[in-house]
Amino acid sequence: MLECLLLAPTITAHAASPSPTIYERRTIHSLDGIGKYYMGREIAQVMGHTGAGWLERPSREAEEQPSKMIGVLNLKPNDVVADIGAGTGYMSFRIAPLLTEGKVIAVDIQPEMLEIIEFFKKEKNISNVEPVLATETDPNLPAASIDLVLMVDAYHELEYPQEVMQGIVKALKPGGRVVLVEYRGENPFITIKRLHKITQKQVRKEMQAVGLVWRETKNLLPQQHLMVFEKPNTNS
Repeated sequence: MLECLLLAPTITAHAASPSPTIYERRTIHSLDGIGKYYMGREIAQVMGHTGAGWLERPSREAEEQPSKMIGVLNLKPNDVVADIGAGTGYMSFRIAPLLTEGKVIAVDIQPEMLEIIEFFKKEKNISNVEPVLATETDPNLPAASIDLVLMVDAYHELEYPQEVMQGIVKALKPGGRVVLVEYRGENPFITIKRLHKITQKQVRKEMQAVGLVWRETKNLLPQQHLMVFEKPNTNS
């Protein structure tokens, strides 16, 4: 199922890159990629809204253990969490009940995904999930407003990773965290297409480029790294 979905991405408009020198274009590239490279890594095709059913599959808890993932985020009741690449809000709606005085900002570039989130908001009667439409270069988050940014299997698909991460760093409060969950690129036996996996070494290099500091990697999930980065507290 995953193989089929990753081969059928939604076609979206491509904005002109504001920082062309940090990316490389190659004519010959993987069919699963967009022919654009960042720090030696080819950027993967985006899984479109037609893959919404896969995000909500009943087997996801057993396969990815999202409950365990959420359990190690050390969330506080008043935290503001940004779920980047939120999709259907699968993670957002599982985090929101823990934030009794806070909220989840569910960010996606596909309006169709945000429509699904609005549907689930009403169906689940959860009011502290706020859908936000981003662009390919800007997460559209207010400066110094976010305690934690979560990206689950999304970072490797960002067409403009440096610009998006720069926007995320600006949106984080000093000492705020970024948690990236990605399939382990180091493991050839994880049956996910190569461009939809990423190594910890590569992620750490790309996060360092935008000023984030690696704090730890938790390998408690069956197939994914859970990598924690922090925005330095300039007041300390």
